[in-house]
Amino acid sequence: MKHTDNIILNKLQRKTTDIIPLWHKQILNWYQQYGRNTLPWRNLNGDNAPYGVYVSEIMLQQTQVKRVLESYYTPFMTSFPTLQSLAIADEENVLKHWEGLGYYTRARNMQKTAQICCEKFNNALPQTYAELISLPGIGAYSAGAILCFGFKQSVSFVDGNIRRLLCRIFALQNATMPLLEELSTILLDQKHSFDYNQALLDIGATICTPKSPSCLLCPVHNLCDGYTNPTLYPKPKKSHLHPLELHLALCIDANGKIAFIQGDKSGLYQGLYNLPNLEKEQVVSYEKCGSFKHHYTKYAITANVYIINQDTFKHLVPQTNLYFFSYQELDSKPLSSLCKKALKFVDSKKSK
Repeated sequence: MKHTDNIILNKLQRKTTDIIPLWHKQILNWYQQYGRNTLPWRNLNGDNAPYGVYVSEIMLQQTQVKRVLESYYTPFMTSFPTLQSLAIADEENVLKHWEGLGYYTRARNMQKTAQICCEKFNNALPQTYAELISLPGIGAYSAGAILCFGFKQSVSFVDGNIRRLLCRIFALQNATMPLLEELSTILLDQKHSFDYNQALLDIGATICTPKSPSCLLCPVHNLCDGYTNPTLYPKPKKSHLHPLELHLALCIDANGKIAFIQGDKSGLYQGLYNLPNLEKEQVVSYEKCGSFKHHYTKYAITANVYIINQDTFKHLVPQTNLYFFSYQELDSKPLSSLCKKALKFVDSKKSK
Protein backbone atom coordinates (compact mmCIF):
# COMPACT_ATOMS: atom_id res chain seq x y z
CA MET A 1 0.00 0.00 0.00
CA LYS A 2 1.01 3.62 -0.46
CA HIS A 3 2.17 5.68 2.51
CA THR A 4 -1.05 7.72 2.39
CA ASP A 5 -3.09 4.49 2.54
CA ASN A 6 -1.23 3.43 5.66
CA ILE A 7 -1.99 6.79 7.28
CA ILE A 8 -5.72 6.42 6.49
CA LEU A 9 -5.72 2.82 7.72
CA ASN A 10 -4.12 3.83 11.01
CA LYS A 11 -6.82 6.45 11.49
CA LEU A 12 -9.52 3.86 10.85
CA GLN A 13 -7.99 1.23 13.11
CA ARG A 14 -9.95 2.23 16.20
CA LYS A 15 -13.25 2.21 14.29
CA THR A 16 -12.62 -1.21 12.79
CA THR A 17 -11.77 -2.61 16.23
CA ASP A 18 -14.89 -1.08 17.76
CA ILE A 19 -17.37 -2.19 15.10
CA ILE A 20 -16.24 -5.74 14.28
CA PRO A 21 -18.42 -7.64 16.81
CA LEU A 22 -21.62 -5.80 15.80
CA TRP A 23 -20.56 -5.73 12.16
CA HIS A 24 -20.34 -9.52 11.99
CA LYS A 25 -23.49 -10.14 14.00
CA GLN A 26 -25.74 -7.73 12.13
CA ILE A 27 -24.52 -8.76 8.69
CA LEU A 28 -24.95 -12.49 9.35
CA ASN A 29 -28.38 -12.01 10.93
CA TRP A 30 -29.49 -10.01 7.92
CA TYR A 31 -28.22 -12.66 5.50
CA GLN A 32 -30.12 -15.43 7.26
CA GLN A 33 -33.34 -13.44 6.86
CA TYR A 34 -32.94 -11.61 3.57
CA GLY A 35 -29.91 -12.95 1.72
CA ARG A 36 -30.23 -14.45 -1.74
CA ASN A 37 -29.15 -17.83 -0.40
CA THR A 38 -31.32 -19.82 -2.83
CA LEU A 39 -29.26 -18.83 -5.88
CA PRO A 40 -28.08 -22.08 -7.53
CA TRP A 41 -24.39 -21.19 -7.46
CA ARG A 42 -24.60 -20.69 -3.67
CA ASN A 43 -25.70 -24.27 -3.08
CA LEU A 44 -23.01 -26.25 -4.83
CA ASN A 45 -21.17 -29.20 -3.33
CA GLY A 46 -18.64 -31.74 -4.45
CA ASP A 47 -15.57 -31.59 -6.66
CA ASN A 48 -17.37 -29.64 -9.40
CA ALA A 49 -18.53 -26.83 -7.10
CA PRO A 50 -15.54 -24.54 -7.82
CA TYR A 51 -16.32 -24.73 -11.55
CA GLY A 52 -19.98 -23.83 -10.99
CA VAL A 53 -18.92 -20.89 -8.84
CA TYR A 54 -16.38 -19.82 -11.45
CA VAL A 55 -18.98 -19.80 -14.24
CA SER A 56 -21.38 -17.72 -12.12
CA GLU A 57 -18.73 -15.19 -11.12
CA ILE A 58 -17.62 -14.57 -14.69
CA MET A 59 -21.22 -14.29 -15.91
CA LEU A 60 -22.10 -11.84 -13.14
CA GLN A 61 -19.39 -9.38 -14.17
CA GLN A 62 -21.19 -6.36 -15.65
CA THR A 63 -24.47 -8.32 -15.60
CA GLN A 64 -27.45 -8.36 -13.23
CA VAL A 65 -28.16 -11.47 -11.18
CA LYS A 66 -31.73 -11.72 -12.48
CA ARG A 67 -30.59 -11.89 -16.09
CA VAL A 68 -27.94 -14.52 -15.43
CA LEU A 69 -30.34 -16.58 -13.34
CA GLU A 70 -33.24 -16.52 -15.79
CA SER A 71 -31.49 -17.03 -19.09
CA TYR A 72 -27.85 -18.05 -18.91
CA TYR A 73 -26.44 -19.96 -15.94
CA THR A 74 -28.48 -23.18 -16.09
CA PRO A 75 -28.34 -23.59 -19.92
CA PHE A 76 -24.58 -23.00 -19.87
CA MET A 77 -23.99 -25.48 -17.04
CA THR A 78 -26.22 -28.03 -18.76
CA SER A 79 -24.26 -27.80 -22.01
CA PHE A 80 -20.83 -27.47 -20.38
CA PRO A 81 -21.16 -29.17 -16.99
CA THR A 82 -17.41 -29.53 -16.35
CA LEU A 83 -14.13 -27.84 -17.18
CA GLN A 84 -13.34 -30.72 -19.52
CA SER A 85 -16.56 -30.28 -21.52
CA LEU A 86 -15.92 -26.54 -21.83
CA ALA A 87 -12.30 -27.09 -22.86
CA ILE A 88 -13.20 -29.28 -25.85
CA ALA A 89 -16.37 -27.43 -26.89
CA ASP A 90 -16.72 -25.70 -30.24
CA GLU A 91 -16.07 -21.99 -29.71
CA GLU A 92 -19.13 -20.98 -31.74
CA ASN A 93 -21.29 -23.10 -29.43
CA VAL A 94 -19.78 -21.45 -26.37
CA LEU A 95 -20.39 -17.99 -27.83
CA LYS A 96 -23.96 -18.97 -28.77
CA HIS A 97 -24.66 -19.78 -25.11
CA TRP A 98 -23.17 -16.39 -24.20
CA GLU A 99 -25.23 -14.55 -26.82
CA GLY A 100 -26.72 -11.37 -25.36
CA LEU A 101 -24.50 -11.23 -22.27
CA GLY A 102 -21.96 -9.01 -23.99
CA TYR A 103 -18.24 -8.71 -23.18
CA TYR A 104 -17.64 -11.91 -25.12
CA THR A 105 -13.97 -11.96 -24.16
CA ARG A 106 -15.21 -13.40 -20.88
CA ALA A 107 -16.51 -16.52 -22.62
CA ARG A 108 -13.38 -16.96 -24.70
CA ASN A 109 -11.18 -16.54 -21.62
CA MET A 110 -13.28 -19.11 -19.77
CA GLN A 111 -12.61 -21.65 -22.49
CA LYS A 112 -8.88 -20.81 -22.51
CA THR A 113 -8.82 -21.21 -18.72
CA ALA A 114 -10.60 -24.57 -19.00
CA GLN A 115 -8.03 -25.77 -21.51
CA ILE A 116 -5.13 -24.67 -19.30
CA CYS A 117 -6.66 -26.31 -16.23
CA CYS A 118 -7.18 -29.59 -18.06
CA GLU A 119 -3.59 -29.56 -19.25
CA LYS A 120 -1.84 -28.15 -16.18
CA PHE A 121 -4.05 -28.68 -13.12
CA ASN A 122 -5.49 -32.17 -13.64
CA ASN A 123 -8.89 -31.08 -15.01
CA ALA A 124 -9.63 -28.78 -12.05
CA LEU A 125 -9.30 -25.16 -11.05
CA PRO A 126 -6.23 -24.53 -8.89
CA GLN A 127 -6.74 -23.83 -5.18
CA THR A 128 -4.26 -20.98 -4.66
CA TYR A 129 -4.69 -17.28 -5.32
CA ALA A 130 -1.43 -17.00 -7.28
CA GLU A 131 -2.37 -19.82 -9.64
CA LEU A 132 -5.94 -18.63 -10.13
CA ILE A 133 -4.96 -15.06 -10.91
CA SER A 134 -2.51 -16.30 -13.54
CA LEU A 135 -5.39 -17.72 -15.62
CA PRO A 136 -7.03 -15.71 -18.44
CA GLY A 137 -9.87 -13.46 -17.28
CA ILE A 138 -9.50 -14.18 -13.55
CA GLY A 139 -8.68 -11.08 -11.52
CA ALA A 140 -8.28 -10.41 -7.82
CA TYR A 141 -12.01 -10.44 -7.04
CA SER A 142 -12.81 -13.54 -9.10
CA ALA A 143 -9.90 -15.45 -7.57
CA GLY A 144 -11.05 -14.57 -4.05
CA ALA A 145 -14.66 -15.49 -4.80
CA ILE A 146 -13.66 -18.88 -6.26
CA LEU A 147 -11.49 -19.65 -3.23
CA CYS A 148 -14.20 -18.62 -0.76
CA PHE A 149 -17.37 -19.89 -2.44
CA GLY A 150 -15.91 -22.80 -4.42
CA PHE A 151 -13.19 -24.13 -2.13
CA LYS A 152 -14.68 -22.83 1.16
CA GLN A 153 -11.47 -20.98 2.07
CA SER A 154 -11.62 -18.08 4.52
CA VAL A 155 -10.54 -15.20 2.29
CA SER A 156 -11.73 -11.67 1.64
CA PHE A 157 -12.09 -9.78 -1.65
CA VAL A 158 -13.50 -6.55 -3.03
CA ASP A 159 -15.84 -6.09 -5.99
CA GLY A 160 -17.78 -2.97 -6.97
CA ASN A 161 -20.56 -3.62 -4.46
CA ILE A 162 -18.21 -4.26 -1.54
CA ARG A 163 -16.10 -1.27 -2.54
CA ARG A 164 -19.14 1.01 -2.37
CA LEU A 165 -20.26 -0.43 0.97
CA LEU A 166 -16.84 0.00 2.60
CA CYS A 167 -16.42 3.53 1.22
CA ARG A 168 -19.73 4.54 2.77
CA ILE A 169 -19.13 2.82 6.10
CA PHE A 170 -15.81 4.64 6.51
CA ALA A 171 -16.74 7.81 4.55
CA LEU A 172 -13.99 7.37 1.98
CA GLN A 173 -14.35 9.35 -1.24
CA ASN A 174 -11.31 8.21 -3.21
CA ALA A 175 -10.12 5.02 -1.55
CA THR A 176 -7.57 2.95 -3.44
CA MET A 177 -8.16 -0.74 -4.06
CA PRO A 178 -5.16 -1.80 -1.87
CA LEU A 179 -6.65 0.16 1.05
CA LEU A 180 -10.10 -1.41 0.58
CA GLU A 181 -8.62 -4.89 0.24
CA GLU A 182 -6.77 -4.39 3.52
CA LEU A 183 -9.96 -3.18 5.19
CA SER A 184 -11.88 -6.17 3.89
CA THR A 185 -9.22 -8.49 5.32
CA ILE A 186 -9.42 -6.80 8.73
CA LEU A 187 -13.23 -6.98 8.79
CA LEU A 188 -13.53 -10.57 7.50
CA ASP A 189 -15.51 -13.00 9.62
CA GLN A 190 -13.05 -15.88 9.62
CA LYS A 191 -15.52 -18.44 11.01
CA HIS A 192 -18.40 -17.71 8.62
CA SER A 193 -16.60 -16.32 5.57
CA PHE A 194 -18.96 -17.93 3.01
CA ASP A 195 -22.16 -16.39 4.41
CA TYR A 196 -20.38 -13.19 5.40
CA ASN A 197 -18.99 -12.49 1.93
CA GLN A 198 -22.26 -13.44 0.24
CA ALA A 199 -24.04 -11.03 2.58
CA LEU A 200 -21.71 -8.16 1.67
CA LEU A 201 -22.38 -8.78 -2.03
CA ASP A 202 -26.15 -8.84 -1.44
CA ILE A 203 -26.19 -5.70 0.71
CA GLY A 204 -24.18 -3.83 -1.91
CA ALA A 205 -26.34 -5.06 -4.78
CA THR A 206 -29.80 -4.66 -3.24
CA ILE A 207 -29.52 -2.02 -0.49
CA CYS A 208 -26.29 0.00 -0.69
CA THR A 209 -26.92 0.81 -4.35
CA PRO A 210 -25.04 3.54 -6.26
CA LYS A 211 -27.75 6.17 -6.72
CA SER A 212 -30.63 5.49 -4.34
CA PRO A 213 -29.39 3.46 -1.36
CA SER A 214 -32.04 2.15 1.05
CA CYS A 215 -30.11 3.20 4.12
CA LEU A 216 -32.93 2.59 6.61
CA LEU A 217 -33.06 -1.05 5.50
CA CYS A 218 -29.32 -1.53 5.77
CA PRO A 219 -28.28 -3.85 8.64
CA VAL A 220 -25.17 -1.78 9.36
CA HIS A 221 -26.44 1.78 8.90
CA ASN A 222 -25.85 2.37 12.63
CA LEU A 223 -22.13 1.81 11.98
CA CYS A 224 -21.96 3.91 8.80
CA ASP A 225 -20.07 7.23 8.75
CA GLY A 226 -21.51 8.04 5.32
CA TYR A 227 -25.12 7.39 6.36
CA THR A 228 -26.17 11.06 6.29
CA ASN A 229 -24.80 11.67 2.79
CA PRO A 230 -24.19 8.33 1.04
CA THR A 231 -24.06 9.73 -2.49
CA LEU A 232 -20.67 11.29 -1.70
CA TYR A 233 -19.08 7.95 -0.88
CA PRO A 234 -17.41 6.82 -2.98
CA LYS A 235 -16.91 9.87 -5.18
CA PRO A 236 -19.07 9.30 -8.30
CA LYS A 237 -17.21 8.53 -11.48
CA LYS A 238 -18.15 10.37 -14.63
CA SER A 239 -19.03 8.01 -17.45
CA HIS A 240 -19.03 9.04 -21.08
CA LEU A 241 -20.21 7.04 -24.07
CA HIS A 242 -18.44 7.65 -27.35
CA PRO A 243 -20.79 8.24 -30.30
CA LEU A 244 -20.41 5.75 -33.14
CA GLU A 245 -22.36 5.66 -36.40
CA LEU A 246 -22.69 2.39 -38.29
CA HIS A 247 -24.10 1.65 -41.74
CA LEU A 248 -25.37 -1.94 -41.80
CA ALA A 249 -26.18 -3.70 -45.06
CA LEU A 250 -28.86 -6.39 -45.22
CA CYS A 251 -28.54 -8.55 -48.31
CA ILE A 252 -30.59 -11.68 -48.98
CA ASP A 253 -29.40 -13.96 -51.79
CA ALA A 254 -31.49 -15.96 -54.27
CA ASN A 255 -31.76 -18.84 -51.79
CA GLY A 256 -33.20 -16.61 -49.09
CA LYS A 257 -30.00 -16.59 -47.08
CA ILE A 258 -28.67 -13.48 -45.34
CA ALA A 259 -25.09 -12.25 -45.76
CA PHE A 260 -22.96 -11.93 -42.61
CA ILE A 261 -19.41 -11.16 -41.68
CA GLN A 262 -17.61 -12.65 -38.70
CA GLY A 263 -15.86 -10.42 -36.17
CA ASP A 264 -12.07 -10.66 -36.38
CA LYS A 265 -9.67 -11.31 -33.52
CA SER A 266 -9.01 -7.63 -32.90
CA GLY A 267 -12.58 -6.35 -33.12
CA LEU A 268 -15.35 -5.79 -30.61
CA TYR A 269 -17.34 -8.75 -31.90
CA GLN A 270 -14.63 -11.39 -32.20
CA GLY A 271 -16.13 -14.68 -33.34
CA LEU A 272 -19.67 -13.30 -33.61
CA TYR A 273 -21.67 -12.83 -36.80
CA ASN A 274 -22.85 -9.38 -37.83
CA LEU A 275 -24.37 -7.62 -40.78
CA PRO A 276 -21.62 -6.02 -42.87
CA ASN A 277 -20.78 -2.48 -41.85
CA LEU A 278 -20.14 -0.22 -44.83
CA GLU A 279 -18.50 3.16 -45.13
CA LYS A 280 -20.82 6.15 -45.28
CA GLU A 281 -19.60 6.97 -48.79
CA GLN A 282 -20.65 3.49 -49.99
CA VAL A 283 -24.29 3.87 -48.99
CA VAL A 284 -24.91 7.52 -49.79
CA SER A 285 -26.94 6.62 -52.92
CA TYR A 286 -29.03 3.87 -51.28
CA GLU A 287 -32.32 4.25 -49.51
CA LYS A 288 -32.12 3.78 -45.77
CA CYS A 289 -34.55 1.35 -44.17
CA GLY A 290 -34.27 3.23 -40.90
CA SER A 291 -32.11 3.81 -37.81
CA PHE A 292 -32.03 2.62 -34.21
CA LYS A 293 -29.95 3.27 -31.11
CA HIS A 294 -27.76 0.71 -29.38
CA HIS A 295 -25.24 0.78 -26.52
CA TYR A 296 -22.21 -1.50 -26.48
CA THR A 297 -19.42 -1.19 -23.90
CA LYS A 298 -18.27 2.44 -24.17
CA TYR A 299 -20.12 3.27 -27.39
CA ALA A 300 -23.46 4.97 -28.05
CA ILE A 301 -24.25 3.53 -31.45
CA THR A 302 -26.54 4.91 -34.11
CA ALA A 303 -27.14 2.03 -36.50
CA ASN A 304 -28.43 2.85 -39.97
CA VAL A 305 -29.81 -0.14 -41.88
CA TYR A 306 -29.89 -0.46 -45.69
CA ILE A 307 -31.51 -3.27 -47.69
CA ILE A 308 -29.26 -3.82 -50.71
CA ASN A 309 -29.84 -6.25 -53.57
CA GLN A 310 -27.34 -9.04 -54.23
CA ASP A 311 -25.90 -7.68 -57.49
CA THR A 312 -25.13 -4.32 -55.94
CA PHE A 313 -23.88 -5.97 -52.77
CA LYS A 314 -21.18 -7.89 -54.66
CA HIS A 315 -19.48 -4.62 -55.56
CA LEU A 316 -19.58 -3.30 -51.99
CA VAL A 317 -18.37 -6.24 -49.90
CA PRO A 318 -15.60 -8.76 -50.73
CA GLN A 319 -17.35 -12.12 -51.21
CA THR A 320 -14.49 -14.01 -49.56
CA ASN A 321 -15.38 -12.42 -46.23
CA LEU A 322 -19.05 -13.37 -46.29
CA TYR A 323 -21.08 -16.14 -44.72
CA PHE A 324 -24.66 -16.85 -45.87
CA PHE A 325 -27.15 -18.32 -43.40
CA SER A 326 -30.86 -19.01 -43.50
CA TYR A 327 -33.06 -17.92 -40.61
CA GLN A 328 -33.14 -21.54 -39.45
CA GLU A 329 -29.34 -21.77 -39.44
CA LEU A 330 -29.12 -18.67 -37.27
CA ASP A 331 -30.50 -20.68 -34.36
CA SER A 332 -27.06 -22.24 -33.91
CA LYS A 333 -24.90 -19.24 -34.84
CA PRO A 334 -23.65 -16.68 -32.31
CA LEU A 335 -24.99 -13.26 -33.27
CA SER A 336 -24.15 -9.98 -31.63
CA SER A 337 -26.97 -8.12 -29.86
CA LEU A 338 -26.54 -5.37 -32.44
CA CYS A 339 -27.12 -7.84 -35.27
CA LYS A 340 -30.18 -9.40 -33.63
CA LYS A 341 -31.62 -5.96 -33.02
CA ALA A 342 -31.01 -4.98 -36.65
CA LEU A 343 -32.80 -8.09 -37.95
CA LYS A 344 -35.79 -7.47 -35.67
CA PHE A 345 -35.78 -3.83 -36.71
CA VAL A 346 -36.04 -4.76 -40.39
CA ASP A 347 -38.75 -7.35 -39.67
CA SER A 348 -40.78 -4.72 -37.83
CA LYS A 349 -40.49 -2.37 -40.76
CA LYS A 350 -41.62 -5.02 -43.19
CA SER A 351 -44.69 -5.88 -41.12
CA LYS A 352 -45.97 -2.30 -41.19
